[in-house]
Order: sequence, then structure tokens, then C-alpha cells
Amino acid sequence: MTASKAFIEGLPKVELHLHIEGSLEPELMFALAQRNKISIPFKSVEEVREAYNFTNLQDFLDIYYQGMNVLQTEEDFYDLTTAYLKRIAAQNVMHTEIFFDPQGHTSRGVAFETALNGITRALDDGQKNLGVSSKLIMCFLRHLSEEDAFKTLEQAIPYKNRILGVGLDSSEKGHPPSKFERVFAKARAEGFLIVAHAGEEGPPEYVWEAVDVLKIDRIDHGNRSLEDNELVARLVKDETALTVCPLSNLKLCVVQDMKDHPLKKMITLGLKATINSDDPAYFGGYMNENYQSVSDALGLDQNDLLTLTRNSIEASFLDASGKQALHDRLDQYAAKA
Repeated sequence: MTASKAFIEGLPKVELHLHIEGSLEPELMFALAQRNKISIPFKSVEEVREAYNFTNLQDFLDIYYQGMNVLQTEEDFYDLTTAYLKRIAAQNVMHTEIFFDPQGHTSRGVAFETALNGITRALDDGQKNLGVSSKLIMCFLRHLSEEDAFKTLEQAIPYKNRILGVGLDSSEKGHPPSKFERVFAKARAEGFLIVAHAGEEGPPEYVWEAVDVLKIDRIDHGNRSLEDNELVARLVKDETALTVCPLSNLKLCVVQDMKDHPLKKMITLGLKATINSDDPAYFGGYMNENYQSVSDALGLDQNDLLTLTRNSIEASFLDASGKQALHDRLDQYAAKA
């Protein structure tokens, strides 16, 4: 029987694929534009929401980078991150591992430390005030050069105590993971964990490159892995997690109908799939909405959702005791459900 709305709302969750800039709700965009005296090309919140009708990844990225312009001060990044944490705490998210895009800010003249300080101060307060634990991952923008990524990595090295990992996002097509092989080798040597977006719009070959060339610890998206049986077998054998984002996939037309989403097949094949929101302000939902959407469309039952959540705990970058604490909370919930 398909999991109920009440079960999904009460389910303790873990989010592993969230771009903090993608949680910028139209109301906050307007407030920050006013606070910072920045002109934006929209007259109302409704106009912004209307602009959130994308047909592909690039259309989305164009408005995504435009929205970023309102983020100017440490307080802006603090407010952005705090708003996200409050939303997910209300949805019973226990732990989150968020991405930020420093190049999207430094290219606008915003200092690396401005973004980092605002985000990490909010994450610290989120742990204290909301009980949501967190990790921070810095992403390279793959449409920019390897040289630019190296500069960003150098900026991050002094902050290893606050940045756990590095990732790769932005326009996938035409920018294979191998373009950044040397940067990721350096990042790994510096002790950063490694993730990369691959197999969202890009082909299965990009997933192979992420695994064999970048030597990732986790794949972000990975949907198109299913086109290659040998790749699927490799990912299952290595227990490589996929951070799947259902509403994002629908909004960006990676799938045309949620009933066609590959998540159920991933579970059946034994892939370590997880559910995440990606850019929730733009894609129409946070964690509850993503769980609900796939549950309704694919007929996922309570056991399926518990499996997906256990996968998220196991795939997180928490230490063994941190993972066990989350497993215990999930087990307690499952026993009462």
C-alpha cells in the first residue's frame, strides 16, 4: 500500500543534494533586493514564480544565476541558509549536506569568506536551535575553466575545518568530469571528500568518468546510469550512492511524467538511491514534497521509503556514531508506524 501523507510528514529524513542558492524563495529574493538596493527584472513575487517555468537545465541556470545577484553580504547568506533550515526542520529532516557555489559569488565581487561565513554561521545555529546537523560541500561550476576551479580550491584549503567536500555542478553537457581530473586529484590529496553531478543530462560515460577519473565518494543524480547495465552492476557492487532529485527531474524535463521516474527501478536493481530536493525554491518542493510525489506516482510503500531513508543515512558523510544515532531515530519511527 502506498505510504500515507502522514507517514511521509513524520518520517525522519536526511538530505544529501541541496544547492543553498537554489533555496532562495521569491519572497526572500525581493526582501534582499530591497535591502541591498539591487534592481531585479520582476515586479512581483508572482512574476518570479511565472519565470520558474523551465524546459531544460540551461533555462533554469540562467534565472538561477540572475537570482543569486541579490546575495551580497554575510547576513544575506545567513538569512538564506537559516530560512532553508527552518523549512526542513519543520519537515523532520535530521541532517543535511548542502552545496554552495563560491564562483557564482566571487565572480560578482562577493568575497569567498562572505558566503562561507554567512552559511556556516547559520549551519552552526541550525544545529543548536533546530537540532539539524549538517555538512558543507563546495562545488566547482563546470562551465568555467579548470584554472578557475584551481583558484577556488586554493581559496577553500584554509577552511577545511568548515568545508568537508568538493563537488561539480552547473551545465553538464559538453563539460565531462574528466575536464577537472587534476583539480579533484588535488582536492582529494588535501583531504576533501569528492562528489560530482553526472548522468542528469549527460550520458552514462560521464558517470563512468566520475567514478574512475574523479574517484567520487557519491554520485549526484546518476539517472542515466540505468542505460548501461555494466555501469549499474559496478555502482551496485561498490555501493555507490546516487542522490536522486525527483521534482528537479520533472521540472527540468529529465523525465516527462513522474510515473516514468526511474527511482523504483533503482531500488529494484539494488542501487543505493536517495531522495533529495536539489533547488527546492525553483522546483516546487522540499523533502516532503519530493517523497510524496514519487510515492504517489510510483506506488512506493512504507518499506520503500524507509529503504531510501536508510540509504541516505548510510550515504551521508557522518561518522559511524552519527549514522547510528539517525538509524536509531528512524527505527523508532518505523516501529510505531
